[in-house]
Amino acid sequence: MRARDVLDMLLLGAIWGGAFPLLRVASPAFGPVPLVAVRVAIAAVVLIALARERGAIRKDALGYLALGLINTAVPFSLFSYATLSITGGLASLLNATTPIFGALIAFLWLGERLTALRVVGIVLAFAGVAMLVSGAVGTHSEGALLGVAAGLAGAALYGVAASYSRRRFRDAQPATIAAGSVLGATIALWPFAIAYWPSTPPSPGHWLAAIVLGLVCTALAYVIYFRLLRRVGASRAVTVTFLIPAFGILWGTLFLGEPITTELLLGCIVVMAGTALATGLVRR
Repeated sequence: MRARDVLDMLLLGAIWGGAFPLLRVASPAFGPVPLVAVRVAIAAVVLIALARERGAIRKDALGYLALGLINTAVPFSLFSYATLSITGGLASLLNATTPIFGALIAFLWLGERLTALRVVGIVLAFAGVAMLVSGAVGTHSEGALLGVAAGLAGAALYGVAASYSRRRFRDAQPATIAAGSVLGATIALWPFAIAYWPSTPPSPGHWLAAIVLGLVCTALAYVIYFRLLRRVGASRAVTVTFLIPAFGILWGTLFLGEPITTELLLGCIVVMAGTALATGLVRR
């Protein structure tokens, strides 16, 4: 990869890793669903303005609405809920299991082959998550088990969305898929966001966190990601998965004082090693 591609990958890892501490800041003030509704609405305005094939979104409105639900609205809300009881660092690590769910779902749905080494990786990654959960690593309030379950469910939905988009939007441009996804999520979420809007208005600081989530962690991140896809291909672009937990843990420690423990680092190593095997990044 060229130096520019490496810098883009580092920037993307830093941006997506930074989303999880921001969720910890803003979720308690907005509530998970209203926060995500604000986030995706901001991103939708930007990405639709950049999309060149808006007509394709209108022609397959139901398809993009479904994609918005499983790729954006529900998983974003699940991770927002998760950060109410677990640290941003742990949430970012749970997010890194997405390729594992993607491999499992592609095997069950698309018939892709799973080698013995990839199966070992899947087992190893989930063993790492189990280590973290059993040791209550990265938790900060009651209900942490539900938070972990929500994070894993969100990662699983990302895996479903990957297989769904490959089947439904095989010929669509990546930027169009991104725009359609956030637009579908916005349409799906706002009725619920209005119903559950917080009675106490969020502070300017909380609004700033929500705006950064929308503009930087969603709209800008998608632009960088799809630029990477075009230049280096999917197999290399997916390696950003390994940078997100590192930055998530780093930002959480620097800005929120989240502890970095030996158990967290060990669990992170095990999960990342399993993910590397499960995605085929490390071969026999």
